[in-house]
Amino acid sequence: MANRRLHSEQPASFAFSGDNQTWAEAQITKFPEGRQASAVIPLLWRAQEQEGWVSEPALRAIADMLDMPYIRVLEVATFYTMFQLQPVGKKAHIQVCGTTPCRLRGAEDIIKVCKKRIAEHPHALSADGDFSWEEVECLGACVNAPMIEVFSDTYEDLTEETFGALLDGFASGNPPKPGPQNGRQFAVPEGGSTTLLDPELYDGSRADAVPSGLAAALEALKAKGGEAAIEEAAPVVEAAKKEAETVEATPSDDDKPAGLEVPAGGVADDLKKISGVGPKIEGILNDIGIFHFQQISDWNEANKAWVDNYLSFKGRIDREDWVGQAKVLAEGLETDFSKRVDEGDVPSSQDDGEA
Repeated sequence: MANRRLHSEQPASFAFSGDNQTWAEAQITKFPEGRQASAVIPLLWRAQEQEGWVSEPALRAIADMLDMPYIRVLEVATFYTMFQLQPVGKKAHIQVCGTTPCRLRGAEDIIKVCKKRIAEHPHALSADGDFSWEEVECLGACVNAPMIEVFSDTYEDLTEETFGALLDGFASGNPPKPGPQNGRQFAVPEGGSTTLLDPELYDGSRADAVPSGLAAALEALKAKGGEAAIEEAAPVVEAAKKEAETVEATPSDDDKPAGLEVPAGGVADDLKKISGVGPKIEGILNDIGIFHFQQISDWNEANKAWVDNYLSFKGRIDREDWVGQAKVLAEGLETDFSKRVDEGDVPSSQDDGEA
């Protein structure tokens, strides 16, 4: 790791602005008494946003606010390279990603421009004090390499020419919009899709319904000159969408399983002995008149669909075979799961458990 030291020239003092002081005090209250030091990173970051860099007076002021030894705050500031320990350009501090993907895609050319137009060495200010630069580790946009970060914004897919135009924009006070600088939208393939082109992948067989916006998205892609494969896939998706629209709607109340006003004999079965039924679901089932294993064992497909919909747990009844388990338990027999419940080995089946 680089040897990071405080700058040789420091301001006489530091104080948060009124709004930032209010913000900082609010951050400190988020932590328990005696743990205020946990706010050190957000306070250092806000100080840097205010001043452009973190000075020694800022370190001391934050240490006093958090009742921390000065050395502890210094340790944090020197450890994290996101904190600038010297003045940076007033208009832009350029962080050039120098990790392998960006190097392979032209980061060295970007650094050459920095050396030519800003300063020969990293962290040095330009002659007018408006710019500074440094090389940093991966900034997380490898697919859009090469890229830079300026304060909190990233600029990607750069060339010497577009990076030069970017510097011109910052110099004139009109920086370009953050993101790719070659017209690419986010991280979509530059030359169009090359995988997942088989129309059969979009026939709807792997989903209960096609998302309503998918067909519209395909139409938009076609309008922008999308590849032929997408045009082929569109009719298939449309057909699947129409088929999905014919799927039976929400179950009717006629399919609601028969319920009881009160448990038969005044004593309800412990429905938590069914795997998948915890105290919460048992309570909901009781609310709709389901108190006994025998009731659940008698459910038909329509009954299961209604309860599935009511519980908002589509497919859960069949996945965990509630009906099969209930039939065994209704006969006075045990399942492996019910044995574990009886032995107290299933925490989720306890009275204070969840569904």
